[in-house]
Amino acid sequence: MDETMEDQPETQNIENETPVQNVFIAPSIDTHLLLSGESYSHHSELPPVIKADPSTECVLGVDEAGRGPVLGPMVYALYYLPLSLHHSLLAETHRFDDSKVLTPAVRSDLMQKICTTSTDLYHNSGWATRSLSARDISAAQMIPHGTYNLNAQAMDATIELIQQVLDRGVNVREVYIDTIGPPATYQKKLERIFPSLSITVAKKADSLYPCVSAASVCAKVTRDAALDVLYTSYAPPDHKGEVAWGSGYPSDARCTTWLKGNMHPVFGWGSECRFSWGTAKELLEAKGAPCRGDWAEPDDDQDNLKLTGFFVDAGDEKEDEMATWFGWRVAAEVF
Repeated sequence: MDETMEDQPETQNIENETPVQNVFIAPSIDTHLLLSGESYSHHSELPPVIKADPSTECVLGVDEAGRGPVLGPMVYALYYLPLSLHHSLLAETHRFDDSKVLTPAVRSDLMQKICTTSTDLYHNSGWATRSLSARDISAAQMIPHGTYNLNAQAMDATIELIQQVLDRGVNVREVYIDTIGPPATYQKKLERIFPSLSITVAKKADSLYPCVSAASVCAKVTRDAALDVLYTSYAPPDHKGEVAWGSGYPSDARCTTWLKGNMHPVFGWGSECRFSWGTAKELLEAKGAPCRGDWAEPDDDQDNLKLTGFFVDAGDEKEDEMATWFGWRVAAEVF
């Protein structure tokens, strides 16, 4: 399990991680896919300035939101624009900064400007997101005999997004990325994959490079809106935009209170929950989850596996299959 203490926001920053009421619902929000627990990508239209001159040299930034929460997706986002406008448009005109510094309302307003066709941000820049659902994150981390950890999932999302932008014909020259783990190691991996790009991976890149700051806004507002959409499955009829589970982080008392009060006796929670997180595991165990999963070793006879063999009551031994076929003991004389 990939959850670490550094992924948890400080208590005083919890409110800054909480979706603002009436958050802007960006085009990166696909309600059907979110509610069905699917991961998906979204790309904006190519900006008019790049459509007009595909040779325009561009800078691209990458950042994420939602690495540590137990609820909701992790969203990777990239943002690109002409190199000549990098600082003047983003830092000086619109004052982008690390999304954790900006308030939720300011982030939402900036995202709306990015998506409004009449603005200079829309005209000169493009963006994309990859939303990794809580269901898919957990499934990948719980693969028998070898997990697909969160760092690997994040790396693949980053590579996929960058490659898709290159495939669309954007002339990317410089790339700046907020690090996953040791910056040097991460940077070398990306340089091997994209040898023609000038790549910089750095800690706190979202506060150093305006394009990464813009990417962090795209990622955070997409995640904020995703939490809002996911909550509609549980919202009472008089729901007015408040998300009862707060930020979705385990360190947020609203989140843990909601988890405890909304646990289904059989299924736990829905596809908005990361079941591989310690918080979810502990709550399920505290309720006495009745079943365990038994996975065969790799060298076992895979052809003889049956679905019924994977689930065994925690207090029982396996019994004769025909005798318990319908869930109750059948007298031997029947046979």
